[in-house]
Amino acid sequence: MTKRVTGRISLGKVLISVPAVIAGVGPYIADWNETHIHNPNWPPHAKFHNAQTMSLGAGLAGAALLQLWRPADSTAGAKAALDGGAVSAALYWVTQISALAYPGSRAVDPPGKQIFPQAVVALPSLALVGWGYALERRRLRGRDARR
Repeated sequence: MTKRVTGRISLGKVLISVPAVIAGVGPYIADWNETHIHNPNWPPHAKFHNAQTMSLGAGLAGAALLQLWRPADSTAGAKAALDGGAVSAALYWVTQISALAYPGSRAVDPPGKQIFPQAVVALPSLALVGWGYALERRRLRGRDARR
């Protein structure tokens, strides 16, 4: 019988899970209101893309959590799951920041505000994913060394 490698709670996986959960629920908290999805001034196609973004956050969160917390029978399997979980947890935030590079894109609505409010969440979220990933990789390397 093979011993499960990922059956325990670790700080690294918890740190990666936090931004994943925020990506899953945050868009609904921020956008399910009269300024976004219920905004009568938004054309249907803009609402479509807003809804797509909310669903993408939920999907990436689910993928990240599934990868991070599913059992693995080997250290190699645990490392592969960690890689997939960390990438899934980071993708929402990376794409949110990269959206600023598109022509005519703005991070604020209504126009006129000059701040990037998402940076308050996006940048710390990416930092948590990176920190959690480093801690979990170190834990898994230590497991290899003890064998």
